[in-house]
Amino acid sequence: MTASLRDTRSAEHYERALAFLPGGVNSPVRAMRSIGRDPIFIDHAEGAELIDIDHNRYVDWVCSWGPLIHGHAHPQIVDAICDAARRGTTFGAPTVAEVDLAEEVGRRMPGVQMLRMTSSGTEASMSAIRLARAATGRTKLLKFAGAYHGHVDGLLADAGSGLATQGIPASPGVPAEVAASTIVIAWNDPAALAEAADAHEFAAILAEPYPANMGLVAPAVGFLEKLREAADANGALLIFDEVISGFRVGPGGAQGLTGVVPDLTVMGKVIGGGLPAAAFGGPRELMRHIAPAGDVYQAGTLSGNPLAVAAGLASLKLLDGEPPYTRLAATTAALATGLAGAAEAAGREDVQVSTATGLLTVFFSPSPVIDYAGAQACDLDTYAAWCRGLLARGVYAPASQFEAWFPSLAHTREHIDHTVAAATAAFAEIGA
Repeated sequence: MTASLRDTRSAEHYERALAFLPGGVNSPVRAMRSIGRDPIFIDHAEGAELIDIDHNRYVDWVCSWGPLIHGHAHPQIVDAICDAARRGTTFGAPTVAEVDLAEEVGRRMPGVQMLRMTSSGTEASMSAIRLARAATGRTKLLKFAGAYHGHVDGLLADAGSGLATQGIPASPGVPAEVAASTIVIAWNDPAALAEAADAHEFAAILAEPYPANMGLVAPAVGFLEKLREAADANGALLIFDEVISGFRVGPGGAQGLTGVVPDLTVMGKVIGGGLPAAAFGGPRELMRHIAPAGDVYQAGTLSGNPLAVAAGLASLKLLDGEPPYTRLAATTAALATGLAGAAEAAGREDVQVSTATGLLTVFFSPSPVIDYAGAQACDLDTYAAWCRGLLARGVYAPASQFEAWFPSLAHTREHIDHTVAAATAAFAEIGA
């Protein structure tokens, strides 16, 4: 792994990219602006390592933000993609593999008997919400501050003051009247949940059961059960966004671990094996409202395309049995223990390490983070400096305090040891 960072070619290509891509990137966090540096351009990747165009090598704890639970370029997944590509990249017609993938998901995910594939998590969230509104005849949604469910207009709303506030647009171009149908409350706040459920009739309560878009902020004990109870009492559908947690925290996602089964589930990332694929699913009686079985319209030219389906099937089959998740849990725990120990040794009392199987966040906060307000109160400048220190030592961590780390089955003890050593040096560099 790289000891001193060279970025001459990345800098040159970033200058060129600025002329052709907004901000020089195709997704904002890639620009690395929140950690105060320019982006790194990647040439290729192997297992748990990235190699950039300047020939720097990094231990990759981002893993494309979650899809690569088996690491980069896993031979069986690559072979599956190549075999599918040789038969044709897209048909715009049904394939047997689509049915196979739906069956595999249904076998694993407790709340999914039937699903509809899309090409992105944003599409899947949008479609699940449309279905919930059609099924309930209601309009309003309840979401949680700091939760990200794709760049759907009505979901780009954040919390205001008070326990339950009408959403206000969090981005220019989002009409106020669209955002106003979304009610936003604090995560892990049962009182706010009860107040909102009493005050509004919701089409859906939408939640990441393991929120990972404000950093990983696990649900408090019993909070997911309260979501289920509140949805039932309100007459709303409970939608779990398992784009990140699905097939990562366990074979049946968060719902498989906790036993709290939603009415609809949004899936992505691992389900595509590293290719663009997502889905939403639920019980047959709900999903049969989707066209052409019903009258709720949803469509997509590349939905269920053969390459993504092949990659997803291969990825899921590699997760069969107990050993993959046992290994992933052990890797996550070893990394978390090592990072927490490095912080303690550096005398840093402002570092919290939050973990679940396959997920981790290092928060620069003096107390545990339980909601978005806590995440926002973290020392973002210190995180940025520490993250730059990791990069300089060959460790590719999320370029944002509000993103999760993604341990994979490709990470080894050597990768963990290198990361902990880099973290120790980076802590020393930024001072206590």
